[in-house]
Formats: sequence, C-alpha cells, structure tokens
Amino acid sequence: MSRRQASVALDPGEVQVETRGAVSPGAAEDAREVVAASTAIAHEPVLFARVKLSASADPAVPRPCTAQANLDVSGRLIRAQAVAESMHQAIRLLGDRLRVRLRRTGRDWEDLRGRRPEDADHEWRHSSPHRRPLPYFSRPEEEREVVRHKTYELAWATPDEAAFDMEQLDYDFHLFAEAETGQDSVIYHSGDGYRLAQVDPAPDRLGPVSIPLTLSSAPAPVLTVREAVERLETIGSPFIFFVDVGTARGSLVYHRYDGHYGLIAPSSPTRAGAPATSPS
Repeated sequence: MSRRQASVALDPGEVQVETRGAVSPGAAEDAREVVAASTAIAHEPVLFARVKLSASADPAVPRPCTAQANLDVSGRLIRAQAVAESMHQAIRLLGDRLRVRLRRTGRDWEDLRGRRPEDADHEWRHSSPHRRPLPYFSRPEEEREVVRHKTYELAWATPDEAAFDMEQLDYDFHLFAEAETGQDSVIYHSGDGYRLAQVDPAPDRLGPVSIPLTLSSAPAPVLTVREAVERLETIGSPFIFFVDVGTARGSLVYHRYDGHYGLIAPSSPTRAGAPATSPS
C-alpha cells in the first residue's frame, strides 16, 4: 500500500481526552481542537489521538498544569507534552511541540533518523528547544510506591538513533540496546548535548557518533528495585539506571508526576543481540 502525501485532519470529536485534577470542560474542548488541528500536517493518516490533562492542587508547584498527547500515525507513536502555569498555556505549548514532531513523520523519517555521521547536520536537534522536565508532586516519602512497571523489547540503535527516538517521543531519557556493544544503555540530556550510560561501559567499541555525547565510565550498579528507589531518593536524581538483581538487565526507576515511582525494564531475559549465556 502506498503512503499518502498528506493526512486529513481529525475531527475534534475523535480526540480522546482524559483529565486529572481541576480541569475545566472548556480546557478539554480546547485540547481536542488544538490537537485535531495539528494532525492536518501529518504526512500519513493519524489513526488515534489521546490527550491527558492534569492540574496539580499543590500551591508549591510553580507550573501545575500538564498537557500530554499520544498519536498513532500509521503505526508510529508520536508523543508530546508541555507544562505551564495555566492549562491554556500548556495546551498551546503542546500544540507547538506536536506540530514539530508531526513534521518529522515524512518519507525521510528513517533517512533522517539513521543519517551517517559524515553527512548529518541533525536538524531534528534544533527544530525545537528541550522542554523543561515535568514537575512531580512532593508526596511524603512513606506514601510513595512503584505504581507503574513498563516493559518492552529494547530497540536496537546507535546513540544517534536513540537520541532521535528520544526527541521524537519527547522523553527525558530513553532505554535501548546499543547497536555496536549490545549493552543495555540509557541516553539522556546533559547540558547542550547528551550523555550515555551502559551496563558495562565500552567506549572503545562504540561506532561513529555525530551528536555531542559524553559517556559515563561507571558501570551500572547492581541493585534490587527497592535499593534503586532508595538510591533515587538519596541522590535526588530524576532517575536511576541500574542492573536489576532479579533479571540481570539494565533498568530504570524514576520519579512520576504524581509523586510515586515508575520502573522501566526490558521484556526479554537476555540482552538484544547477546547470547543466552555469557561466553567463557
């Protein structure tokens, strides 16, 4: 089946909206209209669109309003989110970020994602500024729990490709299998560039990289999930990358917006491209 050059915009009634906290019906309708209008620039049909709007009641949160959109563009997940002082601002920022991502869904997607370092200018890195990390509710520590456990087969990618995927999905960090080393790895923003952490760092085995990238030289700590959560609280980091004692795989625990914790882990018991047992 041939690809379409353009997509017909969704009707606002086709956009699903979920709300959390004191979100007005008018804001929900506004979000439907903004997201629906954004879909007109998609290069392929938008099969599904869902928006989540949440408003924190905590007066200490400086930007209490969060708007997030998840779209299925012919089987490709597009995600964007924004935080602001008002829901109106958050929805407008969400629309801006969503349009940037939808423009990247053209026919040159894989060419842009996998462009060779020698001829890459990485215009995708400069098409929009990094958003501010989402605030999270300051829930009392004794009430915090791991309430979300996400597992998936890690994508096989170079650091350049992983950074592209992270930007396209609007993530603060991205867990993947590094293509040259086979290592469970995480890439995340660091200053004006990116930083890569691996289960067992192997800088001499990485292939050519064109993004500004630094590599953590420290192996990922081997921890239980509970120990990882404790370390998360101790050092005050947004997330902890660790080797799960139970699975021997690279995993992440992180702060969720609701003050609880999330856990991201590979679904496969062995590393992508790695043998089931380590060579002697």
